[in-house]
Amino acid sequence: MKEIKNGLIEEIIPGKILHLDGDKKYSAKSYYYYKKLGLNAIVKTIPEYKQPRVVYSLLEIYSPDILIITGHDSMIKRNVGYYDVQNYKNSRHFIQTVKEARRYDADYQKNTVIFAGACQSYFEALISAGANFASSPARILIDFLDPIVIAEKVALTENNQYITIEDCVNDLRDGKKGVDGIGAHGKMVRIVTDL
Repeated sequence: MKEIKNGLIEEIIPGKILHLDGDKKYSAKSYYYYKKLGLNAIVKTIPEYKQPRVVYSLLEIYSPDILIITGHDSMIKRNVGYYDVQNYKNSRHFIQTVKEARRYDADYQKNTVIFAGACQSYFEALISAGANFASSPARILIDFLDPIVIAEKVALTENNQYITIEDCVNDLRDGKKGVDGIGAHGKMVRIVTDL
């Protein structure tokens, strides 16, 4: 978006989003919402178990500012084994995908903001792997819009401002029970030039 003010052209460039989702229906819904919000987002339907294998090459192709890694997840045995990655349907795939994305960041001197996880995901391990935001601290079902809320906030916040979960919590269906994280700098850039 460009604006002319006081003889200057100000261009606002939101952060670019790459969203991987294991479910075709949710990929389509996510794409619809990104477009409705006017965000620059590429959405790919990739089964959870394939995400670690393809994320590096997709990051090379699209070079996003923000990576969203979602799909389906759940605890296999409810209310036990919170800290056993084998007790989650897909958390291990999300964890490995985050690690691959951070390998890409190291190789290309990038600082991608990462949201990872789905319903009942292993929150602590996702954050330890390198995600900035993740689900699900209380091991609850999250709303499919929660990752999009985070992506929108990061994409539309200037890169000199730091975002915490407190900046998004009121827009998340279940607040910090569903999503939390360490935060990140925004990815919006303002470019000002003379006419």
